Amino acid sequence: MNYSLSYIEKTIEKLPINVVENQLVGAKIMAGIIADIIKKKQAEGKMAVLGLATGSSPIKIYQELVRLHKEEGLSFKNVITFNLDEYYPMSPEDAQSYVYFMHKHLFNHIDILPENVNIPDGSLKIEDVSAFCNAYEDKIDEVGGIDIQVLGIGRSGHIGFNEPGSTVNSTTRLVKLDSITISDAIKDFGDEKLVPHRAITMGVGTILKAKKIVLAGWGKGKSAILKEMIEGPVSPDVPASFLQLHKDVSVYLDAPATTEFTRTKAPWLVGVVEWTPKMVKRAVIWLSQKLDKPILKLTDDDYKKSGLRDLLVEYGGAYDLNIKIFSQLRDTITGWPGGKPGAYEKTRPERPEPSIKRSIVFSPHPDDDVISMGGTLIRLADQGHDVHVAYQTSGNIAVFDDDALRFSQFVVDLLDNQKVDSPEIAKANAELREFLKNKQPGQIDTPYVKAVKGLIRVGEAAAGCRYSGVKEENVHFLNLPFYETGQVEKSPASDADVQIVVDLLRKIQPHQIFAAGDLQDPHGTHEVCLQIIFKAIRKMRAEGDKWLDDCYMWLYRGAWQEWDVEDIEMAVPISPGELHRKRKAIFKHQSQKDEPVFPGEDKREFWQRAEERNRTTAEIYDQLGLTEYEAIEAFVRYPFDDEESFLK
Repeated sequence: MNYSLSYIEKTIEKLPINVVENQLVGAKIMAGIIADIIKKKQAEGKMAVLGLATGSSPIKIYQELVRLHKEEGLSFKNVITFNLDEYYPMSPEDAQSYVYFMHKHLFNHIDILPENVNIPDGSLKIEDVSAFCNAYEDKIDEVGGIDIQVLGIGRSGHIGFNEPGSTVNSTTRLVKLDSITISDAIKDFGDEKLVPHRAITMGVGTILKAKKIVLAGWGKGKSAILKEMIEGPVSPDVPASFLQLHKDVSVYLDAPATTEFTRTKAPWLVGVVEWTPKMVKRAVIWLSQKLDKPILKLTDDDYKKSGLRDLLVEYGGAYDLNIKIFSQLRDTITGWPGGKPGAYEKTRPERPEPSIKRSIVFSPHPDDDVISMGGTLIRLADQGHDVHVAYQTSGNIAVFDDDALRFSQFVVDLLDNQKVDSPEIAKANAELREFLKNKQPGQIDTPYVKAVKGLIRVGEAAAGCRYSGVKEENVHFLNLPFYETGQVEKSPASDADVQIVVDLLRKIQPHQIFAAGDLQDPHGTHEVCLQIIFKAIRKMRAEGDKWLDDCYMWLYRGAWQEWDVEDIEMAVPISPGELHRKRKAIFKHQSQKDEPVFPGEDKREFWQRAEERNRTTAEIYDQLGLTEYEAIEAFVRYPFDDEESFLK
């Protein structure tokens, strides 16, 4: 894609942004900037003053700083740090505290002097908070101010905990947290009732006094608020937009974080673009939606008035261009996700042969299969394909404690009812009851509790598969080791995780692989599970597995987002009856019914989210001029031979 970045920056983007290959690359760049400041101050015999942030965005920055310390000798003895914020009330010993976070990810691994570490104190009495905040401001001033401030951005638009409504001259103070911020914190605390509703934070004015500011923004989930920060006006409604007033700000983003930006959504509005087939398709769909006109009704004047005159020159007018894009969209639609036997049209998404395919659906959690592609799963089984489902993780942390108690007690009561004496089970149940009675926020479940919760998910997943027509012997529970930490934060994926997937794929040798391409799962499990599959496929290709030559891989998306229409390569229509069957398959996951443990910002049940998303996709196809369907499930094909291009 070619367009003038300088033109964009002057007209659309009001902050300088740097789009990096991935988070790791961005983190290394930002850590390098911090390291250079530390070294420069060392050479001058001065202290370097760092403003530090918490949350997921800066973790890789801290990991790189630790590496620089351990492998390249970067010393932090001349460093003073001031953290942006802390929950209130919050004990420094709590696992959810930012004191704990900073020591875990940075301070425990470097040679910084303890007396040079400054973090707001969430354990203060309320009457002492104001004086502490004033002293925090004074201490920053006494050391000469902050040399570089590291920031992330919250989905509410906050920097630090400066929520919407914060003023440009605000200083360190006690604040009330926004509902979005509280919702996002549930994953760390386990229950909304346990999330503090207040925090101590540096003010916007304090942040803007820093000599240099770097902000990290990763992932599609942050794209909408980043767009407001960068393209929108300076406003208290988006406190991060106040950064536009600073003279030395650098914003580092990965490509998904720019998906809502004008440079990505409609780059032809801000500069000259290279009209690739995908860009042409995007532009025509954009125009159709912008004017609320079906594609085949778009005119030459429509293109000219919307800044798309170049396309008319390229394609000789609206008529031929409209037909071309309409045909591409029409050819994505198929009622035969396993291929239609005897249908050899090259435009169909799937091959007709073999007429009965071995299909494997990878499900990161024990309900993603039916939530995300339940209609297609049922269709594959109805059409006679040999359908397998592989649940990659146990999903045991997403079960309420009370459900574990209920199921454990059920076993004891059943044994008593049948007059079966099992003192071991009775003892384990008693220990479970005692543990859950005294369980502290964030405390890891015992092995027995985790086993009970995992078996609840296993039973529900098996029931969903039976209802969907999947054979009992075709249901696989992989229990990948990376997930089994008992807490939201998982271990890094290992060779053991990859080998489990390799072994299953080699055993089945499927003609179709379906996998979750939804990388906006707020806990990151979907992305880890997808990367494990990618690594497994690379390993098998490197080792010469020939069956992969006759295998297609289709990526679906989950409860958190859907593919953009221009990206969809297979659209499976779902009838009203099939949508009802999909809903009933989702209902088999009773522990996730009514209210899941980790609902995210969207409080609706997963079946409601799924149906709304499927209906919206169908409505978009209808609005573009295609056949009107009740619902559509969408897929993108993953090209084994062009992986690098796809991932870009």
